[in-house]
Amino acid sequence: MDHDSGLSPKEAEAAAKRLLLNVVRRMAATTVAEGTTVVVPLPSEDMKGRLIGREGRNIRAFEAVTGADLLIDDSPEAVTVSCFDPMRREAARVTLVALVLDGRIHPARIEEIHERTLADIEGSLVDAGHDAAARAKAGRLSDPVARVLGQLRFRTSYAQNVLEHSVEVAQLASMLAGELGADDAVARRAGLLHDIGKALGPEWKGPHALAGMEFLRVHGEPKAVLTAVGAHHDEIPCDTPEAIVVACADTLSASRPGGRREKLEDHIQRLETIESLATSLAGVEKAYAVQAGREVRVYVRADQIDDEGATRIAQQVVRRIKAGLEYPGPLRVTVVREFRVTEVVRP
Repeated sequence: MDHDSGLSPKEAEAAAKRLLLNVVRRMAATTVAEGTTVVVPLPSEDMKGRLIGREGRNIRAFEAVTGADLLIDDSPEAVTVSCFDPMRREAARVTLVALVLDGRIHPARIEEIHERTLADIEGSLVDAGHDAAARAKAGRLSDPVARVLGQLRFRTSYAQNVLEHSVEVAQLASMLAGELGADDAVARRAGLLHDIGKALGPEWKGPHALAGMEFLRVHGEPKAVLTAVGAHHDEIPCDTPEAIVVACADTLSASRPGGRREKLEDHIQRLETIESLATSLAGVEKAYAVQAGREVRVYVRADQIDDEGATRIAQQVVRRIKAGLEYPGPLRVTVVREFRVTEVVRP
């Protein structure tokens, strides 16, 4: 509250609390913490056997390609896809639905549909960003900014979807701006874009607030928006009304009951650490933490790593996990080295 308002500190604090309470009451957004599993319905029980395949070849191929677990149990006419990474989980779900509809289920078809699914998801990112901007009433975004914003649809923070959180922050910031006389357009736009740094790659250095601010500067966002984005975690001074409004709206969204789950976030961070410990080794193509973190599957490049090298990779991953991570039980490290040769017969 302004020192010139004539209110005592206690009165100012009470007035601020009433203002925040009114804003939260007006906010009717759905608050749902995301899980790590999704149920996919099946047309019949017979489909479970086809998904497993002869001697389990289909389910093994599905899990190897998607990096997600396929859980097949006694649930009637349904299976469960499990993965802590939202983008991998969605790609696996869409792939599975397409396989069930197509009916041709074998390893090569699984790879083909998964590749097509990833391309479709990549193509949908710009639309997702523009849709979020429209819902937040934050104005038109350039396609590069919309694409990065759309990536937040597949990121979570303490089980809260970051894109939905960003839209909610924009709406809360607008309400606060109206109460305090701040610029509504700046508050909405900065609120929507405040976490965009979470979707940027490692080439953007620093905390996500500063990385996001620099990215938006490159793409021509106004100074008022840049300041509010960079200041929402106090990495730079919060010296404009809009910056204060966005920081407050961010805290309100994060602290709403049911919005976040800290224990799940700790588990997800542990799985991400396991994968990064493996992928940072030379010759490793990708790594997936599966079975709720009880196993890590490491895929190496056959043209760089021989059979003895694969054994060394497994030993190195084990040593790294022992040295840098606490783990509650046994953790199996599986290194996969696959060599393929493809020839085409032409007429």
